[in-house]
Amino acid sequence: MTTKLDQDDLNNAVWAACDTFRGAVDATRYKDLILAVLFWKYLSDHAEWQRKDLAQRYGPNDPRVERQMKRARFVLPEGTDFKTIHAKRLADNLGELINKALEKIELENEAKLKDVFRPIDFNSETLLGATRERNRLLKLLLEDFAKPSLVLTPDKVSEDAIGEAYIYLISRFAADGGKKAGEYYTPRKISEIVARLADPKSGMTICDPACGSGALLIRAGEAAKSDDHRLFGQEVNGSTHALARMNMFLHGEDNALIEWCNTLTSPALIEDDRLMQFDRVVANPPFSLDKWGADVAETDPYKRFKPVIPPKSRGDYAFILHMLAIAKRGEGRVVCIAPHGVLFRGAAEGRIREDLVRRNLLDAVVGLPAQLFPSTGIPVCLLVFDRAREEGGARANVKDVVFVDASREFVPGKRQNALGDDQVEHIVSTVMERRTEDKYSSIVTFAEMEANGFNLNIPRYVDTYEPEPEIDVAALQKDIDRLETELVETRKRIELHLAELGIDG
Repeated sequence: MTTKLDQDDLNNAVWAACDTFRGAVDATRYKDLILAVLFWKYLSDHAEWQRKDLAQRYGPNDPRVERQMKRARFVLPEGTDFKTIHAKRLADNLGELINKALEKIELENEAKLKDVFRPIDFNSETLLGATRERNRLLKLLLEDFAKPSLVLTPDKVSEDAIGEAYIYLISRFAADGGKKAGEYYTPRKISEIVARLADPKSGMTICDPACGSGALLIRAGEAAKSDDHRLFGQEVNGSTHALARMNMFLHGEDNALIEWCNTLTSPALIEDDRLMQFDRVVANPPFSLDKWGADVAETDPYKRFKPVIPPKSRGDYAFILHMLAIAKRGEGRVVCIAPHGVLFRGAAEGRIREDLVRRNLLDAVVGLPAQLFPSTGIPVCLLVFDRAREEGGARANVKDVVFVDASREFVPGKRQNALGDDQVEHIVSTVMERRTEDKYSSIVTFAEMEANGFNLNIPRYVDTYEPEPEIDVAALQKDIDRLETELVETRKRIELHLAELGIDG
């Protein structure tokens, strides 16, 4: 009987494999190599396991073995599997051999894997140093992944566990690599909140227009609680786009469509010359992105940036307006992670905010604790929009907005705070049940927001003020008297000890 690896063992094994690069290469740069090798090892081990299974079923020389291998989910051309290249690990052109093997796999499976391996260069002198050092690092990397603890066949480890190990690595790179490495990662508990507030259902389409490595999109798919959904994403960074594609395959989301493009200036999810429309839209876009494309926004063919163009030095509302533009009219739901500034900044952002409230699109505002992200210590908020609140929508009669101040409920950490299951449940249930709770949440009318000039800063609507406890002056005076008496007694004892020692006090 074969014992399967549990999730913790697998996570520890893949993290230990990073030791080769730790300290020698920056985490922001070697993560692409590690994640690509994990995916390649998964493809190779599955192909080998499948071939053995077919050979046992039909006999090793039966032509049906080759026929079925050519119809497999992924086809590995001869000599491109991990084990073959591992056997050549002493070659003096190891980086080149790996690149060629991955390129052949990509070409053989072009419909699925186009641009997945190409942006990742194992033969880069800039990244891995001169030839001798590069070969040494790559040899160690292959030897790490060849260990028995990283045999990724279906009888050893489930596909779900491999997918979670992949996200685990991304989270560790984000935590260890600081701001840059964490730029494309949304912590799991925050992803869960966003996914549950988006409330996806079976049969729905879900899009993340700034999907990074795809972890948030994966959680949104899981929240649908059905395989009958389809995921869509866009990512501007080439190597991160490749990581997101691998992430989808490792989670069984083979029909996910992840495009490599700039969402704001040249969106690629287009249908009949119009932006594709989705049932649910979620995103953790870059905060306050400078030079996001304001210079070309006026001629945007999709008319997204209205009533006014967001400021050129802060792209927060550019992403929000794009998300609303791709949510289905009259039914699409949007959840966006944003800095608190979107709630109260004036000028163009104030006018956009007022327009969104007047159009009855805003459904909830949630303030989260500070230091939840590896990329920033600032507190962030969640904005929930629902196009079902538009005229003619199923929730057109809902006119108020739920405000939640969850900033004080978190699990403190040394470098980064976290949210626990109870805190996640508290936030989600409060928003979905539209509950008012003292010092935590309130239901705010349009009139209140209008009276505040459409400033949505959470303390204006959720009073978290804790009055100072009353001081018992008499008891306090008694404490002072007691302390003074004790002080006099202590001084007397000290003088006595000093006299015994012959010291003049």
